[in-house]
Amino acid sequence: MSVIEDLLSSPAPILDNGNRRRASGGSDSRLPLKGSDFRLRPLQVTWQMTQACEWKPVSPKAVRRTRRTRREISTAEAFHLIDQVAAMHVPLLALTGGDPLCRSDLFPVIEFACRRSVRMSLTLLPTPKVDDNAITALKELGLMRIGVWLHGSTAALHDRYSKIDGSYRRTLEIIERCHEVQLPVHVNTTVARSNTQDIDPMLDVLTRLDVAAWNVFFFVPANAGERDEMLTVQETEQAFGTIYRGSGRVHFQVKTTEAPHYQRYILQQLARESKTRFLELDAVRYAPQGVNDSRGFVFVDSSGEVYPSRFLPLSAGNVTEQALSDLYCNSSLFSCLREGSRLKGRCCRCPVRGICGGSRARAYAVTGDLFAAEPTCAYEV
Repeated sequence: MSVIEDLLSSPAPILDNGNRRRASGGSDSRLPLKGSDFRLRPLQVTWQMTQACEWKPVSPKAVRRTRRTRREISTAEAFHLIDQVAAMHVPLLALTGGDPLCRSDLFPVIEFACRRSVRMSLTLLPTPKVDDNAITALKELGLMRIGVWLHGSTAALHDRYSKIDGSYRRTLEIIERCHEVQLPVHVNTTVARSNTQDIDPMLDVLTRLDVAAWNVFFFVPANAGERDEMLTVQETEQAFGTIYRGSGRVHFQVKTTEAPHYQRYILQQLARESKTRFLELDAVRYAPQGVNDSRGFVFVDSSGEVYPSRFLPLSAGNVTEQALSDLYCNSSLFSCLREGSRLKGRCCRCPVRGICGGSRARAYAVTGDLFAAEPTCAYEV
């Protein structure tokens, strides 16, 4: 029986947030090495290549199409953006969509970037466009990694989230094909209230799928109607605990997005395990280089607008009109977000604000104040 058949035939897990024994031995991927100063260059540029997407799922009830809603970066402008990324020596260019395969110039763009020695990942949706030929071609072009989305450990959980029948099965098939051509895969998962108890089962599934990395996106509401899906302070701490314990027993890298306070949680756990006090000096000494809104991360949308985060709807400018390096290093938006003195409430008083600072996207979404305290952090100063 293949891994796909095994996972699809497995009964749904009993979800709980009980502690699991941490495996001993192996490397600890929770503390990546420090990078260069994030003020000089981003550590990751994410480019949303298109908003277009066409779903053709098994169930006709689930048909979903998203069309281009505005002008997209042209091929020539895309080449210019890649030249800028290469000149800044950005460690990773992450290509996303919509469905990037809806762009007819996707392969030429990837080929151009590879010639510029730009390391790239590409996140795809499980549409019929992702066939064996496409995956093979991406591997041959020199793509570093494929990304896919899995929002649940079972077909029922994931398909309910994606609203596309059969998307779980298709995603597993894509992962299997990537393994066949030796193209590493990372999985993205949005953790919200509806699936927070599925973290441990997800770790088990991803281990069986032999993924290279897991990127856990902590939910940021886009509007007031989505607030109920955002984790509470207590639920966030519980999720941190499950991820922390689980990351010690898996072979793949576990990364969080829009949860910079997870670094604070790690430092507290390390302090407790070593029976030392949680001091600012220890935080600075042991903390990894944070990648956060404006601090090491840039999001470029399909029309070229540059944002500190894909979840923060405030643009610093457009790469078709101004250099990416100038927008990242010198724009008033990016610059003010890096000033810890502007933070308010608990974030302003926190001893690890220099490596955390809270999710500015979540603070803005909940309060309308870009510098308000992180709404889901439990740390008391």
